[in-house]
Amino acid sequence: MSYMARTLGCRGLRVVAVPHTLRDDKGRYGAVMFELYGPQETHWLNYLRTLYVSNDGGHWVFGQSGEPLPFEKRERYLARKVRDRFTFDMLAEYLYHLGLSPFQEDFYLPQGAPAWLVEKTGTFVPAQTEYTLAQAREDF
Repeated sequence: MSYMARTLGCRGLRVVAVPHTLRDDKGRYGAVMFELYGPQETHWLNYLRTLYVSNDGGHWVFGQSGEPLPFEKRERYLARKVRDRFTFDMLAEYLYHLGLSPFQEDFYLPQGAPAWLVEKTGTFVPAQTEYTLAQAREDF
């Protein structure tokens, strides 16, 4: 994302919204992340603003860098419970302020718009393992 924003001379965004489902060694560590990139060089990877709450091996961590955006609820970053400092609802609201609603189905296919089906054929590189959806759900 950093390279693309710099090369195209625009802003780029990386969003992570993974529910915390880990129980008895099955599931996933949760994370909510917002990374806004710009075309100009910054202290690191042309980040303009980053926010995250993630479960890092069993404990929740919060981090932020860059200049806060005008719509941010900065008082929430002081919440006693780390997991409450940046929530999925806050992420969705921040994205809405940027004109994005990636958690709404019609964001990807507005009414009457054409759709594209992209299909991967062949195998991954040998070092990677490929799973069916059923296998992934069972194993993770």
